[in-house]
Amino acid sequence: MKKFVLHSEYKPCGDQPQAIESLAQGIEDGFRTQVLLGVTGSGKTFTMANVIEKVQRPALVIAHNKTLAAQLCNEFREFFPENRVEFFVSYYDYYQPEAYIPRTDTYIEKELNINDEIDKLRHSATSALCERRDVIVVASVSCIYGLGAPTEYYKMSISLRPGMEMTRESLIERLVEIQYKRSDIDFIRGTFRVRGDIVEIFPASSSETTIRVEFFGDEIDRITENDLVTQKTRAELSHVAIFPASHYVIDSENKEQALNQIRSDMVDRFHEFEKEGKLIEAQRIKERVNYDVEMIKEVGYCSGIENYSRYFDGRAPGQPPYTLFDFFPEDFIVFVDESHITLPQVRGMYNGDKARKDNLVGYGFRLPAAYDNRPLKFDEFNERFSQMICLSATPADYELSLSDNTTEQLIRPTGLLDPVIEVKPIKGQIDEVLRLTDEVTKRGARTLITTLTKKMAESLTEYLRDNGKKVKYMHSDIYTLERVEIINGLRQGDFDILVGINLLREGLDLPEVELIIILDADKEGFLRSDTSLIQTIGRAARNDKGRVVMFADTITGSMQRAIEETRRRREIQNKYNEENGIVPKTIKKKIQNTLEITHKVVEKTSYKDILSEIEKLKGLMKVASASLDFERAIIIRDEISELKKKLDD
Repeated sequence: MKKFVLHSEYKPCGDQPQAIESLAQGIEDGFRTQVLLGVTGSGKTFTMANVIEKVQRPALVIAHNKTLAAQLCNEFREFFPENRVEFFVSYYDYYQPEAYIPRTDTYIEKELNINDEIDKLRHSATSALCERRDVIVVASVSCIYGLGAPTEYYKMSISLRPGMEMTRESLIERLVEIQYKRSDIDFIRGTFRVRGDIVEIFPASSSETTIRVEFFGDEIDRITENDLVTQKTRAELSHVAIFPASHYVIDSENKEQALNQIRSDMVDRFHEFEKEGKLIEAQRIKERVNYDVEMIKEVGYCSGIENYSRYFDGRAPGQPPYTLFDFFPEDFIVFVDESHITLPQVRGMYNGDKARKDNLVGYGFRLPAAYDNRPLKFDEFNERFSQMICLSATPADYELSLSDNTTEQLIRPTGLLDPVIEVKPIKGQIDEVLRLTDEVTKRGARTLITTLTKKMAESLTEYLRDNGKKVKYMHSDIYTLERVEIINGLRQGDFDILVGINLLREGLDLPEVELIIILDADKEGFLRSDTSLIQTIGRAARNDKGRVVMFADTITGSMQRAIEETRRRREIQNKYNEENGIVPKTIKKKIQNTLEITHKVVEKTSYKDILSEIEKLKGLMKVASASLDFERAIIIRDEISELKKKLDD
C-alpha cells in the first residue's frame, strides 16, 4: 500500500512542530474535533500536510469557495507529488435552479453550463478513492450534495485484463450501460470508438489519455494507455478499470423496478391533487413524470434526473442522499479550512434548497421525491465522519465549544509581523485615500480597499480611475475565473488598487499588498465584526511593510477586539524574531492561474523539446475548442505564448 510522502524544501519551524505533534496525537487519541488557530501566513496548509503524512490516513479538505479550494489543491499537489491529490467542486460555470413563483405564475426552467474539466476532476476523485488509500480530496461545500450511490458506481465499473475472455460486442454493451456514447468521429471524454478489433475508450476521469483495448477473437489480447493527440502508446497495462461516465448509474434490472415505483408514486400524487380539486397540478405532474420516465427508458437520462435519485439509490423517503463522504473509507479525516465561514455555509444549505422545492412539489412540477435530492442537513454532515480538524485565524464559538484540543499557531516562519493599525476620522476620508494610495503605488506596492456595498465599490473605483489611478473592483457578480484573473492582475502590477467587499477576506494570498484601507470600520455588523476585521487585517500580513488604516469616528467593540488581538499576535511574533535573529521579509510567491490545476507545462530546456511541447499543446487546444471548452482553450493558448517567448529568448 502506497504511503503519503511529503516533499518540501522547508522543515516545520516556529510553533508548527508543536501544532503538528498536538494535532496528530489528538487524531491517534481519537479526539473527534480539534481546532488550529493559525494566523495568516503561519503555514496552516503545511501543518495540514505534515499531519496527513504523520497519521497516514485519507483526507477530505473542505474550503468555502472554488478559488480557495483550487489554491489549496495546488499546494497539496506540490507537497504530495507521489500521491493522489484530487479536486472536487461544483461543475457548474453557470447554474439557474428550477423554480416556480406562484404569485406571478412563473415557472423557471433549470439552466446550467457544465465545466467539462471540473466534471472530469470529480470523476477522477471518486475513481481514485476506489483504487487506493493515499488520496487527499480538496472540495468546496458542494461535497455535501447528492452524488449517486458509491456501491452502484463501483459495481458498474468495467475491469479489464489481457487474456480475459470477453467479446468486443460485450465490451460495447457494457460501455453503453455505464453511459459511454459511441462516437467514431467526435472522440471526446465519456465516449468510445470502434476500429476493427480495437475499442478505444476516452475515460470520464481523463482529458489527455485514452485506453485502447485490442481483441483476438473472444479474448482481450492487449491493453494500452495512449496520448490523445499523438496516439503514441504511453504504457502497456496489465489491468484497467473503466468507471461510469456519470455518477448516476443503475443496472437494467434495478432501473425497471425504479421506473415502476416512480409511475406508482405519480399515480398516488395525481389522485391526491384530484381529491383536493387541483386539476391543473394533477395534469401537470402526470405529463411531467410520464415524459421523464420515457426519456430514462429510451436514453438512460432526462433533464432533472437527480430529482429521482432516491428511486435509483434504493433510499427510503427522507433518507439522506449519498455524497462524496460515502466514497471515503471509514477512518478518513476532515479538515475544514476557514471553519468560521465554511461550517455556517454547510449549515445553511439545506433550508434554502427545501424552500425552493416546496413550490415545485406543491404545484405539481415535481414528485415529493425531489425533496430527497438535497444537500445534507448539518446533523447528517456531522454523522458522516469520525474526526475533524477546523482551521481558522478566527475560529467561531461553535467549533471552539466542540473542540477536544485547541492548538495555536501564531508564529510565522518568515518572521512577518501582523500589520500596524491606524484609525482615522471619516471626514475627508476619500482625499486621505488618494494620498495613502499614492505613497504605496510610488513604492511599487499594492492596496486593497474594502467597502460595505457593491455600489460603493463601483463608485469609488470610478472616482479613483478619474483621478488617474490604475484600479479595479471585485464582488460576487464577477465570475470565478475572472476573479482569479483580477487577483493575478493585481499581483503582477497590471493595476495598483483593488476595491471590494467581503471577497477580499479569507484565503487570498497577496504578498504584494502593503496597505489595506477599511472604510466605515465602525458600522458594526457581519462585514465589520471582530472576526471579519481580523481576517481583513490578515491580508496585509504577508508584506514586511504591512499596514491597515481604518476609517471610523468611534472605536466599536469589534474594532477594539480586533486591534487588541492583532497587537497580541504581533508581540508574540516580535519576541520570536528577537530570540532567533529573524529579520521579516516579504513573501515571494509565484503567480499562477489557480483554477487550472490539471495541466502543467513541463519545464523544457532544449529548443527541440519546446517545439514538441508547443505542437502537443496546439493539438490539445483544438480538442478543447472542438468540445466547446473555450476557457481551457484560452488557458492552453496562453501556455503556448509563454513557450514561444522561451523560444525567442
